[in-house]
Amino acid sequence: MSDPRHVPVLLDRVVALVAPALTEPASVLVDATLGLAGHAGAILAACPHAQLVGMDRDSKALALAAERLQPFAARTTLVHAVYDEIPDVLSRLGMDRIQGVLFDLGVSSMQLDETDRGFAYAQDAPLDMRMDQKRGTTAAELLNTASVHELSRILSRYGEERYSRRIAEAVVRERQREPFSTSARLVDLVRSSIPAAARRTGGNPAKRTFQALRIAVNDEIAVLQRALPAAIDALAVGGRIVVMSYHSLEDRLAKRALVARSRSTAPLDLPVVLPGHEPELRLLTRGAEVARAEDIEHNQRAASVRLRAAVRTREVA
Repeated sequence: MSDPRHVPVLLDRVVALVAPALTEPASVLVDATLGLAGHAGAILAACPHAQLVGMDRDSKALALAAERLQPFAARTTLVHAVYDEIPDVLSRLGMDRIQGVLFDLGVSSMQLDETDRGFAYAQDAPLDMRMDQKRGTTAAELLNTASVHELSRILSRYGEERYSRRIAEAVVRERQREPFSTSARLVDLVRSSIPAAARRTGGNPAKRTFQALRIAVNDEIAVLQRALPAAIDALAVGGRIVVMSYHSLEDRLAKRALVARSRSTAPLDLPVVLPGHEPELRLLTRGAEVARAEDIEHNQRAASVRLRAAVRTREVA
């Protein structure tokens, strides 16, 4: 069950948060971002009655997850799908309500390690960045066709890149000389486009650009906006949702979705909460939880994680 390439982020905490909802026979956990199934495998081991619906848009990740989850094959269903497709997946499986759902967002360790995927700025590789390599626009196609305005918006919004306009203008200028195809040329362009003082802090200056392109290529923010309400709606009373974010936009969406459902919908000036207006969720975390130093030591990806969780407290008509 071990994989040296994959140390799940906050593994013990995730198991502790979802396990109380998975004690009954045939209880169902949806891992909406299965990856290499590190979290899913640990949850199945800790919850012998639980069934897993593991979703991922990356077919290679699903194949590797199937190997990892072989000891639990009788309790596992793997589905090639994006996480905003939760309602459709559950409908096809004949499932009405589930007891747990997990989102571990962002790029996986496997995707970073696979050179030909183009996610990692530290290695020269084709600029693909699609999590599902069978559909969608590649990062290279985006770089070679988008306007300065659109590229600048992507880098600023999804990468929080201070010098987004400079980089976008340089991309459009340089692609006229030769279209972009591999990552090394983009890394060099980003480095040369920002002031020297900014290059000396914050690690590789291309990190924010690569993050922004990946989010745009995979439409991650729009997908998450659809997926979170759908996941909450699918929870049975007592069911739990855990969301692990690695980007401020993701975490804001998770906070907004969970906090909104944890408040009463009754008018504020009423002395009592009217029936049917009680909160749908109870928050299980105080704000967003972060990783401990020892977690980060074992997995550097944990340095930016923000974890939020909630439990469903009532059914809604």
